[in-house]
Amino acid sequence: MCSGVESDVPGDCPKCGMALERNPAWKAEVKTIYTCPMHLEIERDQVGDCPICGMALEPKTATAADPEDDSELRDMTRRMWLGAVLALPVFVLAMGHLFSGAPHWFMGEASRWTQFALTTPVVLWAGCPFFVRGARSLRTGRLNMFTLIALGVGAAFAYSAVAMFAPGLFPVETGGVGLYFEAAAVIVVLVLVGQVLELRARARTGGAIRELLDLSPAIARVVENGEEQVVPLSAVVMGAILRVRPGEKVPVDGVLTEGSSSVDEAMLTGEPVPVAKDVGDAVTGGTMNGTGAFLMRAERVGSETVLARIVQMVAEAQRSRAPIQALADRVAGWFVPAVVGLAVLTAALWFFYGPEPRLAHGLVNAVAVLIIACPCALGLATPMSITVGIGRGAQLGVLVKNAEALELLAGVTTLVVDKTGTLTEGSPRIVETHTSPDTDPTEFLRLAASLEQSSQHPLAAAIVASARSQGLVLENARDFRSVTAAGVAGTVASRAVLIGNPVFLHSQSVVGLDALQSNASARQREGKSAIYVALDGRAAGVFILADPIRETTPEAIRELRALGLHLLMLTGDSVATATHIALKLGMDEVTAEVSAADKHAIIRELRSEGTRVAMVGDGINDAAALAAADVGIAMSTGTDVAMESAGITLLHGDLRGIVRAIRLSRALVRNIRQNLLFAFLYNALGIPLAAGVLYPAFGLLLSPIIAGAAMSLSSVTVILNALRLRSLSL
Repeated sequence: MCSGVESDVPGDCPKCGMALERNPAWKAEVKTIYTCPMHLEIERDQVGDCPICGMALEPKTATAADPEDDSELRDMTRRMWLGAVLALPVFVLAMGHLFSGAPHWFMGEASRWTQFALTTPVVLWAGCPFFVRGARSLRTGRLNMFTLIALGVGAAFAYSAVAMFAPGLFPVETGGVGLYFEAAAVIVVLVLVGQVLELRARARTGGAIRELLDLSPAIARVVENGEEQVVPLSAVVMGAILRVRPGEKVPVDGVLTEGSSSVDEAMLTGEPVPVAKDVGDAVTGGTMNGTGAFLMRAERVGSETVLARIVQMVAEAQRSRAPIQALADRVAGWFVPAVVGLAVLTAALWFFYGPEPRLAHGLVNAVAVLIIACPCALGLATPMSITVGIGRGAQLGVLVKNAEALELLAGVTTLVVDKTGTLTEGSPRIVETHTSPDTDPTEFLRLAASLEQSSQHPLAAAIVASARSQGLVLENARDFRSVTAAGVAGTVASRAVLIGNPVFLHSQSVVGLDALQSNASARQREGKSAIYVALDGRAAGVFILADPIRETTPEAIRELRALGLHLLMLTGDSVATATHIALKLGMDEVTAEVSAADKHAIIRELRSEGTRVAMVGDGINDAAALAAADVGIAMSTGTDVAMESAGITLLHGDLRGIVRAIRLSRALVRNIRQNLLFAFLYNALGIPLAAGVLYPAFGLLLSPIIAGAAMSLSSVTVILNALRLRSLSL
């Protein structure tokens, strides 16, 4: 009651004594949860590193309020440049013996001490994050790429320092004066280069989410008591009245309460044609208002808006795992310990059987094995492709709930399609009405519409719209019940009303249907739908409705067939109507007059036969079938239940989105396989070379510096290959 009184703790008002209430505009503080991009089971309430792979944790939830955190990128970049400045002279001094005419001190004590002085900060400061993560991996027993880097660089630096300070500790025959400061310094810098490139690439993969977040305006105009106030978008509460001016973005989801305009909904539909909006029409946050101005009531705010749900779905999908990643995880589980063992074996073989200086050769080759075998390329192969691919899909209107759905879609052989709202526009209209001789057509329509206004079916909406267009006053129905894919029943004005298909009405002992069915059968053969109505147990009439085929459906069907899919239509509509549409579109198979349970059973039967099945639908009656399929695909124009049951949602609301989704899934799986193949081949070839397999025949050894460069190059190659998906044309 008392304005100006605020408190951050519960209590009583100091002016009037009433208990203080929570201001609904205040937002509860939401704690950010951080997770590893490669190990989703790791969750922390503060920033840090993954205890399994050592990678920096990232925020789990994408928000527009928080700017992108690039602190790790800035830190690694700073370490990289300072490390490079110090490592370059170390490398030049170490290679001084290769330059003719080089000063004598290049090979003397001054050079050795200079190398030590410059390398120490490179290793201990620039490379500090690697040693911290490597030490943690040894302490926890979860060996990873940083284990190998820390062991390799640490061994090279420690050996060189001991050889310089206490050369007498080494047997004379080993020539123990050899130093490898340049290897330690250059490897640290090369690994830092790889980390910086990786972090930059990971930042670029979030571009799709940032583009979606940018669709929301930063402010909203709240109208209260006739006064307009500009507030941050986060302060808008449900029920608030907002003003949207010409050319502004709609701030949240809501309904027009005053005025009219045209709104560009291309972000949802993909269509650039503005949609006319009047009082009572819904608008979506992030869409662009045209030339008109209007007031709207906020219906969904914050994380409940369509745009926020899309952003969260994309973010969660980018964090999800594809089944193919399990292969990389299994390999990584034994790979690092195996590499450490191979490095020890390499050092031992060179020490006991190699040429002089044996200890130096053993150390250098063991370090090369540790560095070149870093499994960073293997670890990046799948997550990078998934993140980029799902982000690209979001830009094209294909929202993926999890990576598994997208991978499975690549192998789908049969596509099951619902008819109403999927193949057709889902906005049917009454084209004919036939009533029995003793039924008044106006009262017939009024009673049917009164019952159907409680239904969510598109055909019910057409009946209600027809009644309202004629100015009929509808009544509330009592005892309303709905039988999925069959019909509805209830009581209106003391009359028992049944609406549905003939099977449903016959099951309710309705008489007099035969005459109506004979009139409707010809229209059904033309692809129209028939909805029968019974009043007090007797057939009273039939509505003939037409639901136009979407303009884009024929093109989409042709492209789906070209992709090699078997197309099956499942619909609750009549056999005649379904057959007509299936023949017109060129579907491979059609099953009509099926219930929701029938659709579910058919999907399960197909899967039991070994068929990889995708199901696309938009209604409540499709939810069970969507969940039963290998991949469920929902239209965003459908119900929330359908979208929750599906693994993929098509924002643009037509079948061309499925074509894009399938092409995306196949490109993604192909990209992941390329990355994994490269990573496996790289390690399979690199480790033997680093161990010195070519030395007996050709006298060739792989320098740890070259091994470090090759390791960084492998990661960069995987990243660049994954980033190709950003420009994928679908």
